[in-house]
Amino acid sequence: MTDPVSLAGNESESLRRRWPSRRTVWRWHFYSGLLCIPFVLWLSLTGTIYLFKPQIDAWLDRGYDNLQVSGSPASVSAQIGAALAAVPHGTLDAYELPVDAHSAVRVLVNQGQELFRVHVHPQTLKVLGVVNDEGRFSNVILHLHGELMLGDGGSITVELAASWIIVMLISGLFLWWPRNAGIGGILYPRLNGGRRVFWRDLHAVTGFHVSMFALFLLVSGLPWTKSWGNLLKQARQLSSETTVHQDWPTGSGNAGTARADDDGTTINEHAGHGMAMADTLTAAIDYRVIDRMVITVGALGLPPPVRIAPPSANAPQWTARSDTQNRPRRSNLVLDADTGEVLSRTDFPARPLIDRIVGYGVAAHEGQLFGWFNQALGVFTTSGLILVSISAVVMWWRRRTIGTLGAPVAQESTRFAIGFFVLMTLLGTVLPLLGLSMITVWLVERLILRRIAPVREFLGLPSVAEGQQAT
Repeated sequence: MTDPVSLAGNESESLRRRWPSRRTVWRWHFYSGLLCIPFVLWLSLTGTIYLFKPQIDAWLDRGYDNLQVSGSPASVSAQIGAALAAVPHGTLDAYELPVDAHSAVRVLVNQGQELFRVHVHPQTLKVLGVVNDEGRFSNVILHLHGELMLGDGGSITVELAASWIIVMLISGLFLWWPRNAGIGGILYPRLNGGRRVFWRDLHAVTGFHVSMFALFLLVSGLPWTKSWGNLLKQARQLSSETTVHQDWPTGSGNAGTARADDDGTTINEHAGHGMAMADTLTAAIDYRVIDRMVITVGALGLPPPVRIAPPSANAPQWTARSDTQNRPRRSNLVLDADTGEVLSRTDFPARPLIDRIVGYGVAAHEGQLFGWFNQALGVFTTSGLILVSISAVVMWWRRRTIGTLGAPVAQESTRFAIGFFVLMTLLGTVLPLLGLSMITVWLVERLILRRIAPVREFLGLPSVAEGQQAT
């Protein structure tokens, strides 16, 4: 007959081999947090601002709206001519339909590799303002958020940080997992346990309540990153017999234009790219044809902003596009230059499944999928992440031992963590940058850091011999 004590011991031993000790996960959580907290704060602050892009843009453009218009507006072709005259050697990128009769006309004009937004009075044709589109506040915040204003290198940095934030959140949920029957410190912070308990509970409870929303924000942002986004596009291309076009850019190309290809999907969302044919065709284009197109497109009631773009190297016909941030409401049109009629229309439900999934994710990520509540949910998540980060810094500062980094000390008896290793392997496979960085960190720790006694003691690492015994 099997000894119950022996059986219990075997089960306990088996559990230790399948899953790491709490201290092992704590160390993962500590180091990922140490790496990620500056990025969590940065992404939360810039992301919160960008949630309110429609309101911010409307406030900044308030001087171009509610204009005095006493008669009929000038023709659209004349409005475009006035905008082109304001930008030397400029070519038309897109004409944006005015929201109402008292709003300035917005005309997007390319000049070399730059894109300018020209505001024109619809009746008098007076140029009210010429703004470099990349310098608009919302676009600056977008680049700060997605690439740290460092181009593709910044995008890769943000992607790597986001990957480690995922590790931080998952390991944090493991540490949060209840070990007793009480809900104090699990669902709400305990207020009568002293400062140490308060800060611990504030960190853990807040982290639990925002972690799922934060994970969604991180995952929904990955298709826009330089590395992972390009890998996704390449994977889609391998399974497709035609060239894959997608409705979002990867890397630093995050500023939007209206140019679309012949199937109605965006081929360019960055100013100045792919304009060579547009430049050569500009002299031959009769902009009077857009007067007919505006009537046709305006009658469709597409959600603003709605932009009409001339032919280009990638789109040989006139196109129109709703560029609303609520992407499931977007539509793309191909127009007849002679009659102004719609030749074809691509609505969101007709897009490939992956495009629809990403579209819903991005719209929710930007706070535009379901109105003000989406924005409020975004603020709740980013505010929670900021609070989690601040409480983490407070706990670290209060608990750390002077002269050390303050990491949880590695235990010699820690067993090989099969379950956690499998989970991290899966994440490292799905997120290649994370996988490469984990391998790099492991090699640097094993081959360098553990062999330098002062560094080893500062970081709380085991010696080489201790590490071999632990595994």
